[in-house]
Amino acid sequence: MNFGEKLTSATRRNKSFLCVGLDPDLERMPEGVGILDFNKAIIDATSDLVCAYKLNFAFYEVLETQGLDALKQTVKHIPDDIPVIADAKRGDIGNTARAYARAIFDNLNFDAVTVSPYLGFDSIEPFTSYHDKGVFVLCRTSNPGAAEFQSMRCEMEPPTGAGTEASRLLFELVALKAGQWNTSGNIGLVVGATYPEELKLIRSHQPDMLLLIPGIGAQGGDLAAAVRYGVSPRGGRIILNSSRQVIYAAPGKDFAPAARRAAAGLREQINHYLPVPL
Repeated sequence: MNFGEKLTSATRRNKSFLCVGLDPDLERMPEGVGILDFNKAIIDATSDLVCAYKLNFAFYEVLETQGLDALKQTVKHIPDDIPVIADAKRGDIGNTARAYARAIFDNLNFDAVTVSPYLGFDSIEPFTSYHDKGVFVLCRTSNPGAAEFQSMRCEMEPPTGAGTEASRLLFELVALKAGQWNTSGNIGLVVGATYPEELKLIRSHQPDMLLLIPGIGAQGGDLAAAVRYGVSPRGGRIILNSSRQVIYAAPGKDFAPAARRAAAGLREQINHYLPVPL
């Protein structure tokens, strides 16, 4: 199965749009529990409740060889029928991007990746050329400083199909450009739950594009608004990510059962807000 098929299958089977972020922080993990054992316990406790898992590379890269090995083994432990997203935020010139794509898709066996659009399409094409993989373009991110650039108004000719407006916000142009680039149907957008009005605007530009929506839980995103504005008019087409709220639901050795309860609660809330039941 390609990424889209695997995601659809997991969503229907588990009745879930929830993605759990496996971002192990040694300062918050239970004492005496290693990263791989921590991740395995979270996966075993939640794999019937999610549509995907997302691994933020920073939490593994900071631990050097030990962290990279834990990342590889974590991906192997995730059931084959659940997609795994590499939250790597890659973006570089063509030959470097090709190396990044090979590393993430061929060597590490991820199903999807997050990328930056700042260098233009030639920095993204090496990823989208893997037609069976998903590529999520950073559009309107969830962090407080995102507006410094992403909400700048750009006085320029808008992309084809963008209408006749003389200017657009930068994140709008990213959404519109991503639609032009999406010739293989494997591009999605990263849009933070912390900015619901921007999410609503992006969905109006891209009614059918898959949206990866971080920012619920610890970052304070409005879950109800994220579902209401993120869901495609035809239903679905969202992945709602939560990391800290799930994996650090309890500080002690009972972290895995607590993670399961947190994930089950989030799944129930998401499904409650859906306009059409899964």
